[in-house]
Amino acid sequence: MPRSRMLFLLCLALVLHTGVKAAADTTGTFVNPLLSSGPDPWVIRYKGVYYYMATTGHNITIRKTHAMSALPDALPVVVWTPPAKGPDARDIWAPELHRLQGRWYLYYTAGSSDKVHPQHTFVLENTADDPTTGTWVSKGQVRDTTADYFAIDGTILEHKGQTYFIWSGHNGKDNTQRLYIARMKNPWTLATARTEIAAPQYDWEKNNINEGPEIIKNTRGGVFLVFSASGCWTDDYVLGMMRLKKNADPLLASSWIKAPQPVLIAAPGSGAFAPGHNGFFKSADNREDWIIYHANSSVGQGCGPQRNPRMQPFSWKADGSPDFGIPVKINTPVPKPSGE
Repeated sequence: MPRSRMLFLLCLALVLHTGVKAAADTTGTFVNPLLSSGPDPWVIRYKGVYYYMATTGHNITIRKTHAMSALPDALPVVVWTPPAKGPDARDIWAPELHRLQGRWYLYYTAGSSDKVHPQHTFVLENTADDPTTGTWVSKGQVRDTTADYFAIDGTILEHKGQTYFIWSGHNGKDNTQRLYIARMKNPWTLATARTEIAAPQYDWEKNNINEGPEIIKNTRGGVFLVFSASGCWTDDYVLGMMRLKKNADPLLASSWIKAPQPVLIAAPGSGAFAPGHNGFFKSADNREDWIIYHANSSVGQGCGPQRNPRMQPFSWKADGSPDFGIPVKINTPVPKPSGE
């Protein structure tokens, strides 16, 4: 084997083994989109490493990196492939990785066929310290057995010593997507019946959809739920937000106050259409708050794999609520997260 070929294979093996970029770029900036495709992006940081995932439709992959601006250099690792048949065999959506009780739990949406309405939420468990290694074991469907309807986009709220599951689903009577919450007995079992905490009510929540719930907390302990509204197949997709009242019970619908206006909307001049389904993370030095979300780069691109991930820093208003501003312009240098 030629020496150059041997060196290439050794370098490739090192990259595949670590999955983390060895040397960070020193230019000080990055550009959006981060990747050419990546609907429903999600990021979690653990022991100095960022783990990123997004909808692929047919499996679950994780990219890991020490610097979010270096995400394009992080190789995707397939951590789970669905069975050929079964309730979670098709249309794998919106995976989210959470560290609970010293283990990894991976929540995802899936169905038994290519039709949308069989979709439900499922969870996998992994005891390894690095979620790109170890074995993922299915813990089954996360469900309210008294209301086992269409249920997607599951996420976690940890609040005052309790763990809650929040998702988007149907009420069994119509196809309006509402947001629901239930307290958890363990990371794969609900301890309470679900409570509806949000339903479309404003003009910007067109197509009767509230979905993609995500939690963000401020330094004062305030809890906010950011969600996607309207249809992802339209250019009307936006982010809305609710605030949990101070010292209120998350299981009471009256504890959640929805903002009357969306908090992130399209910016045609920035090449950002239908922004939605976001996640949050801290910069490497913990000094900055960042949002990651998907958007289309042109009008009318709909709800397919061309949706791509973008990230930008955000600030906080005087009342403690997050201020996401407007989507940053694509293909334009943006300062890297601080600490990179």
